[in-house]
Amino acid sequence: MSKNVERGDPVRPRAVLFDWDNTLIDSWPVIHESLNATLTAYGLDPWTMDETQARVRHSMRNSFPQLFGDRWQEAGEFFYRRYAAIHIEWMEPRPGARDMLAALCGAGFYLGVVSNKKGSFLRREADHLGWTDFFGAIVGALDAPRDKPAREPVEMALAGSTIIPGKEVWFVGDAGIDLECAANAGCVPVLVRENAPQPGEFDGCFPVWHFDDCLALSKRLLRL
Repeated sequence: MSKNVERGDPVRPRAVLFDWDNTLIDSWPVIHESLNATLTAYGLDPWTMDETQARVRHSMRNSFPQLFGDRWQEAGEFFYRRYAAIHIEWMEPRPGARDMLAALCGAGFYLGVVSNKKGSFLRREADHLGWTDFFGAIVGALDAPRDKPAREPVEMALAGSTIIPGKEVWFVGDAGIDLECAANAGCVPVLVRENAPQPGEFDGCFPVWHFDDCLALSKRLLRL
């Protein structure tokens, strides 16, 4: 199901930029396990899955200093070692994600990824899934001068095209930070998740569109 949560006629975008984790792939189990291993190793209490899903949004360079203080880079290396050991085996595509990407790519949309996952991991996962050729660019944490929700990763993701950030670009994600990034870049914010947005949930970065899943998003875009 799709819902236009703001009034106005939709404009067919030229580009669609996607968040990666839990938008195109289900990565909560690997993030949760790697983070808890790190928290425990540094003398902190592990989080529940609900806490992980609520609190993990920003890139490591924007979030780990608050958790680990002066040892945040050391803790980050520990996290990456654990993540590297399991991420390929544990990740799973979200239902309908591959078919959506293939259909949109075939229909001529420019596709890209803007994620707060470290860029090297992000591109390795895309290669493993056989999805790299769907995208004009795959931009992860540390690739741009600033990470999402700043606009620089969006600009980098579009740099190889003739498209500039604006209303011809949909930014698709599952969390408030994705909507905030869309707003910062002047793009159309699109939420993909089962639960509809709640009044007051996104504080000024409310989505223009909400879709339950990848299939609903794909069908709507192909009808525009």
